Amino acid sequence: MSARPKLVLQDRVVLISGAGSGIGAAGAIEFARQGARPVLVDVDTDGLARTAAAVAAAAPGAASSPQGPTAPLCLRTDVTQAAANHEAVQATLARYGRIDIVWANAGIASFGPLSHTDPAAFARCIDVNVMGTFHLVRAALPSLLSTQGFVAVTASAASFAHAPLMSAYAASKAAVEALCNAWRIELHAHGVGVAAIHPHWVRTALIDEGSLHPAFVRLRRSMPAVMNRELPAEDAARLIVKGIAARQRRIWVPGWVRWLHWLRPLLHTEAGERASLQAAPDMEALYLQGLAAEGALASSFGPRERERALQRSAEPS
Repeated sequence: MSARPKLVLQDRVVLISGAGSGIGAAGAIEFARQGARPVLVDVDTDGLARTAAAVAAAAPGAASSPQGPTAPLCLRTDVTQAAANHEAVQATLARYGRIDIVWANAGIASFGPLSHTDPAAFARCIDVNVMGTFHLVRAALPSLLSTQGFVAVTASAASFAHAPLMSAYAASKAAVEALCNAWRIELHAHGVGVAAIHPHWVRTALIDEGSLHPAFVRLRRSMPAVMNRELPAEDAARLIVKGIAARQRRIWVPGWVRWLHWLRPLLHTEAGERASLQAAPDMEALYLQGLAAEGALASSFGPRERERALQRSAEPS
């Protein structure tokens, strides 16, 4: 297969889900610094506003512009809804007339053992991470075909390293890696590239919220110190934007994750699972303590997604 030319990011339109915080927000800012036009998609209105202000300030020439920084397009969107993704794409086309890059980055985590995990939390994790990716990319595909654009999807090191009590998250990330592998082959003849992004620990609100749960802390203690280092979101964003511009098939965040991927057949051998097997009983006990004290919703979700779940339950059906 012949390599496609690298993307020149200047004036490229980049549709980013999960842009209200974390890697998505940092990536939007980095795209703006390089002259691209990020379109921000998220369910968090306040997060969108914060990212929009940072993106406007990061754009080349923003400080010297007599009109002041130009606000990016912000779209409050629940990516689990096919119609909402279609509306986001149509709004982007109405503003810019094209979409060059789609970065399906929106994602959540749910947590818990098979015996006690909240089924609704498990389903929501699959819905956001897998169906949200499908709906966004499919909605944008006609424009990507016309621009011979690029699809990037935030998978994870968890797509091939599957931790106890994180089965929903691991399954969702393995699924989006599989989507990328299939789409890369399907879309190659159409000139559309596809990348799976594999971050390890990146310093984001998602990781901060996980650290509030003693069972998650116990999981991380079971890992070697070198594999517990957190990469700042800004550093992760630079690697991701560089990889997208180069139309890479896989983007490793940080680079050493590629070695973990190459060793994936060994990760779930008896030897590879030894530390997790030792940690799992402690993790389950800590989870059950939290379940008894705080309830299923608090044990399965971090604070932000727990609040969203409560809001959804209060909405009229």
